[in-house]
Amino acid sequence: MKMFYNTEKGNMFSESVGTIGVFDGVHAGHQHLVQMVLKQAHQLGLASMVVTFDRMPQQVFNPEFHPQLLTTTEEKIAILKELGIDHVVVLSFTKELASLSAREFMKTVLYDQFHVKVLVTGYDNRFGHNRAEGFDDYVRYGEEMGMQVLRGDAEMMTDGSKAVSSSVIRTLLSQEGRVDLMPQCLTRPYMLSGKVMPGEHIGHQLGFPTANLEPLCSEKLIPAPGAYAVWATLEDGKQLAAMMNIGTRPTFEGKRQTLEVNILNFDGNLYGQTVKISFVARLREERRFESPEALVAQLKEDQEHVIKIMNTKRK
Repeated sequence: MKMFYNTEKGNMFSESVGTIGVFDGVHAGHQHLVQMVLKQAHQLGLASMVVTFDRMPQQVFNPEFHPQLLTTTEEKIAILKELGIDHVVVLSFTKELASLSAREFMKTVLYDQFHVKVLVTGYDNRFGHNRAEGFDDYVRYGEEMGMQVLRGDAEMMTDGSKAVSSSVIRTLLSQEGRVDLMPQCLTRPYMLSGKVMPGEHIGHQLGFPTANLEPLCSEKLIPAPGAYAVWATLEDGKQLAAMMNIGTRPTFEGKRQTLEVNILNFDGNLYGQTVKISFVARLREERRFESPEALVAQLKEDQEHVIKIMNTKRK
């Protein structure tokens, strides 16, 4: 796979089948589009391409907007590489780019610059200035310039209640902590990486030593407060079962949100290391306990629950 950032050298691209979007999460719906691109590219003997952006469009127009990313740009690129895309182009989303109409963007960027001959769009995807135009317009513009435009179908949740989308996934994670649904929505667990930083050693005092994580990306979405069963992958590649608490530690009058990971059957110093967390299940909501002893009793139950869940996952 070849990576391109903000390139204007159109002659470096061969004719391609492409798709365009933010692709935050590269979820099941996005993957459906990617598979359409790959199939069309194979049938026509063309390269496959994904054109994406370095930031959320809202960040350009609203300085107060703080994104909750499902994937960083680096994670997004890695997933697209695994899916088999030939070229990924990451454009810097600017006000100038946003001012282009859909027709202008298709002609000057996709067609002239990147040589897209077949464009695959999402079932509800709109692009161009003010997102004023839709699929029928894209088809008409494509016919004018010799570009075929196709539309993918929605990927529905298993219960058929709604289409899989980045916004739906953010709600499931941030409001409900439904990490158990991510293998369905993302086709993989939801992941979060952080560096182990010194903490207040409360977990150690309780007999449950924890690694205090500082997320590597401040814009990455953090699931709803609560206790979770997770896999913790260390820098040496070892993947270990763990339980994680996200919250303010109300039993100890905490005010600041922390991410603490108790790795089962591990005894070592992780300070300064990067740990990758793969969420498996939410155990319970965070709550205030009457005493440290009551919290310890709950942590023992949580630990037993994690062991049962992870033993099932290994089968």
